[in-house]
Amino acid sequence: MPSKPRFVIFAHNATYDKLHQVATIGLTAAALGKDVVVVLLFWTIKKLALGQVDEVDFPPEYAAYADEVKRLLREKKVPRISEMFSEAKQVGQFRLIACSAGLEYMGVDPDVVAKNVDEVMGLPAILNLAADAETTLFI
Repeated sequence: MPSKPRFVIFAHNATYDKLHQVATIGLTAAALGKDVVVVLLFWTIKKLALGQVDEVDFPPEYAAYADEVKRLLREKKVPRISEMFSEAKQVGQFRLIACSAGLEYMGVDPDVVAKNVDEVMGLPAILNLAADAETTLFI
C-alpha cells in the first residue's frame, strides 16, 4: 500500500495569526488524507511550554485591530488552536514534533513540552522526515 503524501509545516512564528494558519492548514491537510507533520521551532516551542498556544495575540503592526479581531473570533466561534490540533489528530494523520535544539535555545524544560507533542527530534531527523515531503511550508 503506498504511503500517504507527507505535508510538513515548520512553525516558527507564534503569534495567533501565524498559529491559526498552521492549525487550519494542518487540519485541512489531515482531513484530505495527508500525513501531516508540524515541526515546532523557537517561539512556538516557548509558547507551548508557557501554556499560551491559545492566546490571541498579534504582531505590533496589527495591535490596533486586535480587539475587533478577538470579538469576531468569539462571534464566529472559531475553535482554539489546541482544539484544531486535537481535531486534526481525530480526522487524519497529524503529528506535532518539537525540535530538540529549540528546547535548549528557548530555555524550555523538555518534560514540559514532551507531554504536549508527539515527539521531540533533532534537526537531522526532522530534515530526513521532511526530505520526501510533497509539501513543505515555513510559517
